[in-house]
Formats: sequence, structure tokens, C-alpha cells
Amino acid sequence: MAKGIRGGEASRGWLFISPALVIIGLFLVLPIVLALWVSFSDWNGLGSPLGGNTSFVGTKNYEKLILDPGLSQRDFGTSIRNNFYYVLFVVPLQTALALFLAVQVNRRILKARGFFRTAFYFPSVTSSIAITGIFIFLFSASGAINALLGWLGINGPNWLADPSGVFHNFLTLFGVNSPPAALAAGGPLGISWWEWLSGPSVAMCMLIVLAVFTTSGTFMLIFLAGLQGIGAEIDEAALMDGTGPFRKFFSITLPMLKPTLFTVITLGLIGTWQLFDQIYLTGGGKPGKTLLTPAYLSYQTSFNELNWGPGAAMAFLLFVLIVLLTLLQRYVLRDRNKGEKLDKELQRQIAIQASIRSGKTS
Repeated sequence: MAKGIRGGEASRGWLFISPALVIIGLFLVLPIVLALWVSFSDWNGLGSPLGGNTSFVGTKNYEKLILDPGLSQRDFGTSIRNNFYYVLFVVPLQTALALFLAVQVNRRILKARGFFRTAFYFPSVTSSIAITGIFIFLFSASGAINALLGWLGINGPNWLADPSGVFHNFLTLFGVNSPPAALAAGGPLGISWWEWLSGPSVAMCMLIVLAVFTTSGTFMLIFLAGLQGIGAEIDEAALMDGTGPFRKFFSITLPMLKPTLFTVITLGLIGTWQLFDQIYLTGGGKPGKTLLTPAYLSYQTSFNELNWGPGAAMAFLLFVLIVLLTLLQRYVLRDRNKGEKLDKELQRQIAIQASIRSGKTS
């Protein structure tokens, strides 16, 4: 029986994509599989990880980081705590600022919208090394930020050399200078509860400001694309219904931006948990390891200390953590009314607009 007009189409399709599959397999899948093997081995970085000098040690590297008390567990716990506060502050701030900027540059009455879009996006395309160097200069003890604070009568801190947590500093205003007995006890990953509640260090605050400044422009463009995907008839319907700007934003615009919001938060979570460049440039975790992050600790453990097994284990633990947080925020942002794509208020406004256009308004 003769083949149809689409006969052999599947085989030709596989033939065309085979170069990409080979490249992905060699340079992505295979390294991931080898890294997974290294995380379960005692490879020291010398020779091949598949050679005879490398032994399988099971989950020993993971237990060393999570269960076994010691310096490795404490450093890993410290890095998780530092990165947690970085994520906690950066993701909401950069998301809110990006959405605010997108709404502003999307206004039709705004003149020179192209200029403002370019200006807000420009920090995102600047070299992370260059912009981190500028921020180090701005936040130095005698830098522009402290000079500005001095004009306001505030004695600025030595930002990059201050390891104290901002929450602890706030408590000292009320005379709390030492931890209560309940919080001084050991907490998860070898870190006491008092240390977990320290908040980001003063030095980390500089990196938080840096991240919000450099990433908001990129997410602004994503939000802008989502805003421009909302039809003009919806705004007209809301206007005809007498909806105010705040109610329109929270009842109509924001619900319709939920897929975009999910994308922005997901990218923000992934990016913030992979913080490395800025840590490397600011001294590798100094001061007092309050800038230490899992990504940098994995690099330091593997390349500097040649403990490739624990270093690879950190990388996979970080991967699992990112996946779990992504699933969590997907659950939080899920559409609770699965049968309804739009808010009831939005459906009513669209119906009004449709009636106006068809000449059947009451």
C-alpha cells in the first residue's frame, strides 16, 4: 500500500532535529548525569570520575551536608539562610517594581515611552561585573550612599564589612542584645534559631538593592508584553462601567496577568537562588560568611578544596530546593475557579461592552 502525502514525515523530522539532540545530549544531559554520579562518589577532581580511583559512597556526601554536625553542615546551613533572606526580599521587590514600571510605560498619555522603556531596561543589559564594581564604590564606607545619608544626619554603616543582621540590629533598639534561651538552641542545618532569625546582613542589603536595580527592567518588559496582550475593549468596558483605576487594576488587570506573574516569579526564584557573580566579586562570602550562598559554596568546595562529591551534592540539593519552591508558588497562584478563565466582574464588563457595540444596551 502506497504511503500517503505525509509518509516518512516523522523520520525526516527526527533527522532534522538530530544535530540539536546530539549537542544537547553531549553538552547538557551527559554532564548532568556525570555530576549526579560525582555527588555519590569520592572523586577528588584528579583523573576521570569514571576511573578506578573513584569509589561509590552512596548518600554520604548528602548526609555530610544535612545530617552530620560539623563545619560542612554549618557552612551549608549558613549559605541557605543567607540566600533565603536574599530571595525573600529580592523577589517581591523586583516583581512589584517591574509591574509598577510596566504599568507606567504602558500608559498612552506618557510621552517618550520608548526612552523610558530603554532607560529602565538598560541596567539589565549592563555587565554584572561592571555594575557590581560601581555598587561596591557607591556603598563603600566613604562612598556616595554614606555621603547622602550624612546630609540627612544619618551615620551610614561600613556596608561591605558589617556582618550584623538587620533584624538583630532592630532588636537592639529595644535592648535585646542576646538571644533568649529558646532561640539559642540548635536549629536546622547546624544553625541556631537565633541565627536563622538574624535577617539579611548589612552587607547583603547592598546586594539586594543591586539585584532589584538590575533585574526589574527585564521583568518590566515581560509584564509590558502581558499588559499589551489585554485587549483595549476590556479597558473600555471597565470605563463604561465606572470602574476606578485601583479596582480595575486589582479586579481585572492583575488577574489577567496571572500567567505572566507566574513566569516572573519563577524566573526570579531561579535567578536569586543561583547568586554567584556578586558573591565572587565582593570577597567570597565575607564578612563573617554572611554573603555565602549555596552556588558559591558549591564552587568553593569543588574547585578550591577539591571536594567534588560534596560540591556536586550541594548543586543537586539546590536544584531540588528550586523545584520545590517553584511547585509551591505554582500551587499558590493556581486558578482556584478552574471552570472560569476570567473574573466574574470582568465577564460582566465584557458583556456590557458587547451589548454597547451591538446596539442593545438598556
